[in-house]
Amino acid sequence: MLMRRRGAPLLAAAATTAVVAGTAGAVHHHQQQKYARQEAEQEAAYQQAYQQGAAAAQQQVAAAPPAAAPAAAAPGIDIAQLQQLSDLHAAGALTDEEFAAAKAKLIG
Repeated sequence: MLMRRRGAPLLAAAATTAVVAGTAGAVHHHQQQKYARQEAEQEAAYQQAYQQGAAAAQQQVAAAPPAAAPAAAAPGIDIAQLQQLSDLHAAGALTDEEFAAAKAKLIG
């Protein structure tokens, strides 16, 4: 009867486990690098799109004509009184007819 060595199957199992674990670690590391590279590329694309949008917005602002100055009130109209009438009308102290009459009287 032949004598079998007990250590050989155990050593083979340990070696197989080490190879599998090493391969899994290498694959995991490669995947992590791949995902990090993809995230960096995506972030760079977002940054570039943001910068292009900001530049376009600045060009639109620069190209837009300046806003016209508000029209000056006609001489003799008291803006403060007109605003006070408007506030009273909004608060409900003046009816529509009273507000229109007072405004027509103020404007002339």
